[in-house]
Amino acid sequence: MGLKGNMNQFSHKETRLSQRIARGGAWVFALRITQQVFSLARLVVLARILAPDAFGLLGVALLSMATLETFSQTGFQTALIQKKEDIRSYLDSAWTVSILRGVALFAILYLTAPYAASFFQAPEAALIIRAIGCTVLFQAVTNIGLVYYEKELEFKRMYIYHLCGTLADFAIAVSAAFALRSVWALVLGLLASSIVKLVASYIIHPYRPSLRFDLIKVKELAVFGKWIFGSSILVFLISQGDDIFVGKLLGLTALGFYQMAYKISNIPATEISSVISQVSFPAYSKIQDDLPRLREGFLKVLQLTAFLSFPAAGMIFILAPDFTVIFLGEKWLPMVPVMQVLVIWGVVRSIGTVAGQVFVSTGNPGIVTKLQFWVLIILIILIYPLSVKWGIVGTSMAVLFSTLLPNLAAFYLITKATGCGVINFGRATVTSLVNTGFPVLLVFLLKTRLINTGLPELVLLIMLFIGAYLCMTYMVDRLLNYRLFDNIKINIQSLKGW
Repeated sequence: MGLKGNMNQFSHKETRLSQRIARGGAWVFALRITQQVFSLARLVVLARILAPDAFGLLGVALLSMATLETFSQTGFQTALIQKKEDIRSYLDSAWTVSILRGVALFAILYLTAPYAASFFQAPEAALIIRAIGCTVLFQAVTNIGLVYYEKELEFKRMYIYHLCGTLADFAIAVSAAFALRSVWALVLGLLASSIVKLVASYIIHPYRPSLRFDLIKVKELAVFGKWIFGSSILVFLISQGDDIFVGKLLGLTALGFYQMAYKISNIPATEISSVISQVSFPAYSKIQDDLPRLREGFLKVLQLTAFLSFPAAGMIFILAPDFTVIFLGEKWLPMVPVMQVLVIWGVVRSIGTVAGQVFVSTGNPGIVTKLQFWVLIILIILIYPLSVKWGIVGTSMAVLFSTLLPNLAAFYLITKATGCGVINFGRATVTSLVNTGFPVLLVFLLKTRLINTGLPELVLLIMLFIGAYLCMTYMVDRLLNYRLFDNIKINIQSLKGW
């Protein structure tokens, strides 16, 4: 009876954790869908009103801020989520460090703004950099207690928190765009979002931080955080270095095209995989010492990520020209080839993110940092010659090629670390890739027979693509016993009462 009781208790705990993961994932997914609806609507409106160089100006300001933020990254929040014990005694020290860091960053941004603007040969960017720098201060004093919601997979409150900022950004940016018709519409939207999120953080969580600096606690967080710091620098140089390069070498207009292409093409990486990893990271951290459960959870997450990422990438790739003309206007057409290259990079990155989360959650962030180092080395070698030869298309090709070998190494290492094997890893990913090929070919053949592709035709093509992908997936699922739909059904059932 005792053994049976322990088994039942273990099963009950596992069921509860699965339900929390599914519910948390549902809220995070709902948040990203909501954010993308407003973000896409905002992009469409602003792209029609503003010129590409306005987005380039904002890009210069955001790059300046991102540079300093990255090189002062502490990694404390990730360390707090990864810790298995109670984190309350660490919060005040982490919040105090955040404030000190925020004040220092704002001062540096304010003083160096003219030099950053001069580097990009855009003197008008100096004032924009200083204005956006205020968001660093707002973020610094945000309630540190919000980390509890992420750690415990309580993403319903986080949905409310981020939604407040999204709505503020949309309302202010769009209103200001019609009134000002300048880059300041984008700036005001960002400032409004930061202020609203700051206020919301103290409304939705009862924790009230205070200024306190415990050197021992800070050092303990820093031991784990040093790898996150190193990883953040490498990620910045990899993901933002191309923007800096384009802005300096090819100009603001090219930067505007490149950044817009990046935002749209990276939906598989920034929206799908980030949603899943935001939930999977704290979940992995809770079961990091149980290899069989960790392996099973990893394969399910990998399967779901591939199921969503590959068709999203396929749709963007084949429909990029039609989407651009219909929603953004013909002036944005030069970015289409860049979108098509970067969407391939995005889907590789989305799969790599799933593997990286396992390494970090099990206390091995150094593996991720070392692999990112090699991505950076390859990017440095390729970016100049390819960009000089093919412009922003060449830049996007350099970004894609730099990720291929390191990500293949990551995939191999994760099969060893989890014991899932190359066959199971391939089964969870390659199947969705093959299933995506059929609707891509179908839509391509249909497009060759259409004289014009307007909004009704685009909607029809999207529906056909989704339908063909689901049918193909269902047939392969039943033929190979993939069990994808069974896993999705189980997750949906666990959402009852969410």
